[in-house]
Amino acid sequence: MRTSLLALVLLPLALLAQDPHAGQKIKWMTFDQAMAAAKKDGKPLFIDVYTQWCGPCKMLSGRTFMDDQLAAYVNEHFHAVKFDAEGNEKVTYKGKSYGNPNFNPQAVGGRNGTHDLTMLIAPVEGRVAYPTIVYMDKDGNVLAPVQGFMTPEQMEPILIYFGEGKHKTMDWPTFSKDFKSRRTPVGQ
Repeated sequence: MRTSLLALVLLPLALLAQDPHAGQKIKWMTFDQAMAAAKKDGKPLFIDVYTQWCGPCKMLSGRTFMDDQLAAYVNEHFHAVKFDAEGNEKVTYKGKSYGNPNFNPQAVGGRNGTHDLTMLIAPVEGRVAYPTIVYMDKDGNVLAPVQGFMTPEQMEPILIYFGEGKHKTMDWPTFSKDFKSRRTPVGQ
């Protein structure tokens, strides 16, 4: 009985560990799917550029992306992409195919070659760090790569700035100076 109960408790955790997207509240798409959807409805893209070995990336997925309010906002205002910065996925971006020529199948789960698309969309001042959230417009133009772990409260103003097109009418310092959170306190 005790073994059966333990198996029932641990089975969901084992299944979550196998699929990096399982249990996520954000509706993730592939890069190609998100670009096609954005062309149809005009929503911007929210791209989580992560690696499998990155601790802060796992915290972002396990904490920030599991926040109900943040996930609801992302799902409503963006097409969300979870992009492995060191993966081997072929991606078409602005008519050109990108891949990871230095991908090593023996290194999966550890450090690997960097995907060419990562180097194109995610650097800040020439440097790539993980995690990076890349905000893109409907045409695939990079609006901003934002590096590092963030809480839902820290990410909220950036989401609104790009998700509601505020970046088109005001600069970030002006927007952020007057920003008021819309988050409902937990438990209310």
